[in-house]
Amino acid sequence: MSNELPEGWTIERVRAEAEDPEAVLLSLDRLVVIEEHGRTDYTLLHPDIILALPSFKMCLTRVDSDWYMGHLEPDGSVVCWASYGPDLGTVVWGL
Repeated sequence: MSNELPEGWTIERVRAEAEDPEAVLLSLDRLVVIEEHGRTDYTLLHPDIILALPSFKMCLTRVDSDWYMGHLEPDGSVVCWASYGPDLGTVVWGL
């Protein structure tokens, strides 16, 4: 587990591109799951990066090479709802 942004990205760049001055990398010490349509249980994810975007009330997590969008629960866990592909720029610019 690394919690390092992809090459060419810094937390300052994420903040600027996402227009969220409070964007921050989160600790990987938390439960991260994906909520899948039609299923009553969650699938556990093992991300290597978790980005919180407080202005949008959401998180971006990277699992293998794909970025997932989700939200931070009050207990600190992350619930994701979909994968948005491998390019952080595409995901951030799509906010």
